Amino acid sequence: MSQLPEPFTYRKIDAEGTSVNVAVGGSGSPVLLLHGYPQTHLMWRDVAPELARDHTVVVTDLRGYGASDKPAPDADARNYGKRAMAADQLAVMRTLGFDRFDLVGHDRGARVAHRLTLDHPDAVARLALLDIVPTRHVFANVDKALAFGYFHWFFLATGGDVPETLLAGAPEFWIRTMVERLLAPGVTIAPEVMDHYVAAFSDPATIAATTADYKAGASVDLADDEETWESGRRVECPTLVLWGEHGFVGKAYDPLAVWRRYATDVRGRSMPSGHFIPEEAPAETVAELQGWLAR
Repeated sequence: MSQLPEPFTYRKIDAEGTSVNVAVGGSGSPVLLLHGYPQTHLMWRDVAPELARDHTVVVTDLRGYGASDKPAPDADARNYGKRAMAADQLAVMRTLGFDRFDLVGHDRGARVAHRLTLDHPDAVARLALLDIVPTRHVFANVDKALAFGYFHWFFLATGGDVPETLLAGAPEFWIRTMVERLLAPGVTIAPEVMDHYVAAFSDPATIAATTADYKAGASVDLADDEETWESGRRVECPTLVLWGEHGFVGKAYDPLAVWRRYATDVRGRSMPSGHFIPEEAPAETVAELQGWLAR
C-alpha cells in the first residue's frame, strides 16, 4: 500500500522550487494533514477518507519524506528547519486556492504546523497538534527519562555523518524498531504499510533529509522558537491537543498545561494509543477531529 484510496487523487506541486507530493480528496472547508517521523502521508490512510466526507482534505509528504523532493541538507540544516518546511505547505495550500484552512499535524508534522501557525496566523483557522509539546519546552527540560524516551532526537542530530552512516547499514531494523517501540502494548502496523515506510526510509536521500530535520530541531528551530517566545507571539487560533495515554508525551508532561503557555485557546485529551495516534486509534481520531473541525 503506497497511496490513499478514493476519493484521493495525486499531484506534485512546486513550492518555490521544492516539489511536494500531494493527495487531495473530498469537498467542503479545507484541512491540511501533516505526518510525522518515520512515516509518510500514508499514516492518515484511515483518517483522511472519513474527514473527506465533509471537507476538502489535503495530505502531503513533508520536504525530505516520501515522494516529495529531498534537497541536499545545507551546512546549518536551515533548509530543513520548520520555517522552510512550513513555507512549503503554505505554498501548496495557496496553489490549491486555499488562503485559510484548518491544520492538523502529528509528530514532526505537528512541529511544522506549530511554526506555520506562528509565522502565518492569518492562514490557519484551527490547529490540531498530535502527541507533541513544543520543541523549546522539550530541550529546556532534558532529564534521564527524556534521554531514553527520545534518544533518537540526540542521535539523529549528531554531526559527522554518524546517524546517516549507521542508518544506511540497517534501515529496516531502524524503522521497525522506532515504530514498534512507540506503539501501545499489543498494537501493530499492517505489514504492507510497514513495508512502505521501510522502503521510503531506505533511500539515502531520505536518510540525509530526515536526519537534517532533527539537526534543525536542535539548532535553527530552537533559535526561531526562542525569538518567537521572546517577542511574545503565541498561537491565537483555537488549538486542539491530543496525546497517547501510553506514550511518552502523556507520561512525561501535562500537555494542556504546557501548551497553554504557548497558545491562548487550548483544549484536548488523551487518546487510547501510543505515539502514533491516527494509526493506533483511527476511529477515535476521526471523532475528535470531526468534532473539532465542526466548531
